[in-house]
Order: sequence, then structure tokens, then C-alpha cells
Amino acid sequence: MSRNVILGTAGHIDHGKSSLVKALTGTDPDRLKEEKERGITIDLGFAELAYPDGVNIGIVDVPGHERLIRNMLAGAGGIDMVVLVIAADEGVMPQSREHLSICNLLGIQRGLVALTKIDLVEEDWVELVSEDVRGFLRGSFLEGGEIIPVSAKTGANLESLRKALHAMASQVPLKSQKGVFRLPIDRVFTLKGFGTVVTGTALDGRVSVDEMVEILPSGRTSRVRSLQSHGHSLTTAVAGQRVAVNLQGIEKNEIVRGDVLTVPGKLRGTRVIDGQIRLLKDAPALKNRDQIHFHVGTAETVARVVLYEVDPLKPGGQAFCQLRLEAPVVTMAGDRFVVRRLSPLVTMGGGVVLDPSPRRRRRADGITDLEVFASGPLQDSIETKVRREGIYGISMGRLEGWIRGDVPDMVAAVNELVKKGRLSAQDEHLVHADGLATFRTRVLERLKKYHKDNPRKAGMPKEELRGLFPGLSVRVFGTRLGGVREAVVEQEIVRSAGFKLMLSSSDEAGKERVLDLVRKGGLHPPFLKEISTAMNVPERTVAELLKILCKEEKLKRVNDSVFLSAEAYADMLDRVRTFFRQRSEMTVAEFRDAIGTSRKYALPFLEHLDAVRVTLRTGDVRKLLLKD
Repeated sequence: MSRNVILGTAGHIDHGKSSLVKALTGTDPDRLKEEKERGITIDLGFAELAYPDGVNIGIVDVPGHERLIRNMLAGAGGIDMVVLVIAADEGVMPQSREHLSICNLLGIQRGLVALTKIDLVEEDWVELVSEDVRGFLRGSFLEGGEIIPVSAKTGANLESLRKALHAMASQVPLKSQKGVFRLPIDRVFTLKGFGTVVTGTALDGRVSVDEMVEILPSGRTSRVRSLQSHGHSLTTAVAGQRVAVNLQGIEKNEIVRGDVLTVPGKLRGTRVIDGQIRLLKDAPALKNRDQIHFHVGTAETVARVVLYEVDPLKPGGQAFCQLRLEAPVVTMAGDRFVVRRLSPLVTMGGGVVLDPSPRRRRRADGITDLEVFASGPLQDSIETKVRREGIYGISMGRLEGWIRGDVPDMVAAVNELVKKGRLSAQDEHLVHADGLATFRTRVLERLKKYHKDNPRKAGMPKEELRGLFPGLSVRVFGTRLGGVREAVVEQEIVRSAGFKLMLSSSDEAGKERVLDLVRKGGLHPPFLKEISTAMNVPERTVAELLKILCKEEKLKRVNDSVFLSAEAYADMLDRVRTFFRQRSEMTVAEFRDAIGTSRKYALPFLEHLDAVRVTLRTGDVRKLLLKD
């Protein structure tokens, strides 16, 4: 079984990182013409160190110049272990310190030091520099780690370094392939005959040839035409590999470094992140609402930091915060980030993403949810997140794209919470019991007010009630409403279960007057406006009384203006049946004569009969659909 591990280089400019990679692998990671001309690494370089037993180390070589830290950070995401390169003739330098700080902030836990250029100094000097490096590493993840003196020029100790890297790679836990596939893009280019190719380190999951993928935050979709890893063709790429993805039907200028290649419909871009931030001990204090450079994955943008419960954040301190970004990024809960000053450009600190899609936070809400996200078990984090989504809940797909982890573990945690009654799974959405309770309360309160304001109406239009919850689709709203036992849904009307029409004596009298007028009209009933004029009451009141009479089945609605008494309606149906016993087709004039009315009524009556499937219009005639 192959083991895929990502190794990153780190260290000051001109300390021999690229030369060391070339000596180890035979591949020159400096691919740009300018890099070869100037002899320095400007952008990310890549190489592979493969062992016979299936251990494959993908190497990301980063630039060491202080002005190119942004490029270094773009390659640091997804690194499993690091080789800190320090030149024996210069010792520890500024970017040695900054790169080590960045590795600490990114949570890298494995690495060693390659003491390069030993061919330029005496053996005694190597010992002195090694001792100095040990002091420099104190308090970092490299404290007590190996320091291997090497020379890329003479080959001294290169084999020892290869063996040490193999031993370390063999101890790196394998990345899970059961998460949502994610590949932060660090390079975009085109190949003649192939089209657009993106590269990056697969952080989670797996992807195969011919699968559909989404490029975020733009939302463009594409199909995987082919896959490679260090020049080797793949059918499926998995987490832990350096991957080149040939995309179908998309142009190079539609993708930039910092975009993320992922599974459609799981992740989304965000401009607001809740996180936990920590400053380096030598960093300046961070004040509430300060602006900083924000780096996550291969993306970089400017962010304003809103500190929670502390101001300022002192050097070496840690706090919960919200990061408000100038440009959207794609990230998941559990990802690491790094922050740098706007000016001068130096690394200040970093932290962990706790919620990449936070809801609006009020001061009264506190930060209990962030404390759970920071240290709670998966089940507690999921319950807290779904509760924070309130009445709207969250789809299972979005939940999978919210927190970094194995999908089967998330499904098991959700199922357990559903079993406990803490969550409800409705229409592929998860909603917390508290959210359902809030939904129920708001529905019943609104119905109560509606009944009070509209005593003549049988209930509230369902779509009007849905207006209370603009984020809920018709389908999801209907499902939620069906769970409110105290509300009764009758077609497109909703009422409280205990509600009964309580008409005043004047309304009762008005209802009887309306019924009398319509009955007397027979198959020539007065229109709504005519009833309003005859009774000297508003049309709205007449309309409400007509609806009540229809609900009581004393009237039948033809359209919004015309109503028939139940007796007249039955008489009309009988006359239509009698006509069709002798004829197979009926014209408008024949219908008018058959029921003994005028064209003024014949047309709306026929349109109604067509709508309720009593008759079928074919050209200028009708045929009978209703059987005796």
C-alpha cells in the first residue's frame, strides 16, 4: 500500500533549499527562467522522493526571501512534515525564524533540520552552529529533533537525510479519504492539446477522472479530464498527494491561485469567519478592528479582526475573534490560518477556523458556541452548529462541507443526535429541536394575531405565513408546518386548531342577506360588486362572507366575482348532463340556451366547468368529461 506524504522546505534565502531538493530527488524545483537566471526561488517548486516500499514524499519547495512569504504560505498548507534548511556558514537568519514560526502556527508536528553547505566550513564550526540551532529550536515542534549536516555539492550525508525522511514519513498518520475532496489551487497553466491544468495538495477525500468538480469561490463547474501526480497518470487522486488536474471546458483566466477545487454543492465561499487567533511572543499587540493580511490554504486577502472579550490582544496571547474579509475564501472548520501585519510585512500569528459560515452574533449570545467548536467532541460541535442555524437549519451536504472530518463519522454523530431528539432530519435538512420550537411559537403567534384581525376569514393564506420565514423554500416550509400540531392546513389556508369563525350579529345578518341575494339570482346571480352596492357594505366584507358561505357549502365559487347557490350549481350540472345524453358536443350558444342564461354568465360558467374537469374545450365546442 502506498503512503503519500507532503514535505515542505523552510528557511532563509540562499541557504540551499532548492539545491538540496535537487540533490535528493534529481529534480530542479526552480522551474521559472528568472529563478534560474537569478539563482533564487521566487515561486513554489515541486519534486518527488519515492521509496521502493511505497512511501512517496511530495516535496514543496518554498521561496526564502522575506518579500516572498506570501508565496511560501501558499505552499505551506497541507504539509505533513518540514525540513528546516539552515546554512552552516550563516546559521540562523530572520527567515529561519519566520518560517519556523509559520510552521508552528500551521500545526505542523514533524520535521528535522538540514544543516547545509557544510563543505564551506570547518567541522568544528558545524558543531558550534548545530548547538546554536538547538537553542533556536527550543520551545518549537522541532525541539529535540534531528539536525543532519549535509552538502548538496559533495553529497555528504544525503543518504542519511533520505533515511531520516523515510522514517519520519512512515510515522505520519495517513490522511483520510472519507472527507469532502478539497484541493487548494497553487498553480494554473495550460498545456497544448490538453487545456487548463491546476495543481495543488489534496487535503481531504478523493477525486476520479470524469467526475464533476466545482471551482470556488466562483462556483464554476468542470469535469476532470485527467489526473497526474509528479508526472504519473492516475485514475483516482487521494488526500496527501500532489495532484495536477486537467479540467474540461474552462479557461485559465477563470481560475486563480487561492481558488479551491472541490465536490459540487458542499463548500461555499465566505467573507466572515469565526476563529481563534494566537499572537507570536514577539508580535505587536493586536487591537480590535485592526486590519491584517490573512492567509488560509493558498488564498490571501486583507481582513479586519473583531476581537471577542479582549482588547487589545497582547503578544503571546490567544482570543476568539471574527475575521471580516475583503475577498471571499473557501475554508472549513478546523483549518489553520496565518496573519501578517499590513506594514511592515511580518508574521504576527495565526490560528484555527472555528466557523466559516457564522450567523450574526449579538453580544448577549456570548462565545459558548466557539468554545465548543474549539475543544468539544464532533457530536457537540455539530449540535451547536445546527442550533446556531435556528429555524433554517442546514443541509447534510453543507454540514459535510462545514467541518473538516470523515463523512461517515459526521453521519453517525447526526444519527445519534436524531435518536436523542436533539436534531430532526427534514427534507434533507437538519434542524435543532430549539429551532423547531421557535418556528412553532412564531407560527402560532402569527395565526393568533391574524385570527384576531380577520375574524371573518377561515384562516391565513399559507404563502403569506411563509413570508415570516423568507429563507425557507416552499417544500421545507410545508414540512415544518406539518409538524406544528396546533396548526391546521386546509389546501392553501392555515388556521389555529382551536379557531372557529365567530361572527357578530351584524355579520350573521349580512351573511344571510348575501345568501338570499345569490339564491334569488338562480343562474343569473349578482356579481360581487353588485352585492356590495345592494347591501351598502365594502366589497372586501362581501368577499369574506362569500368565502364563509362556500366553506359552509351553501355557495359554489365560479370565479372571484361570480358565485352560485348550491341548488343553482346542481341544477346547472343536471342540465349539462341532460344535453350531452343527446349530443356529443356543445357550443357556447347551446350551453347558454340549455341552462337558460345569458352570454354574460355562460362564458364564466363554462370556464369554471373546464377548470373543474366537467367539460373539455376543443376549439369552439365542449365535450363532456363528467360521467353520469
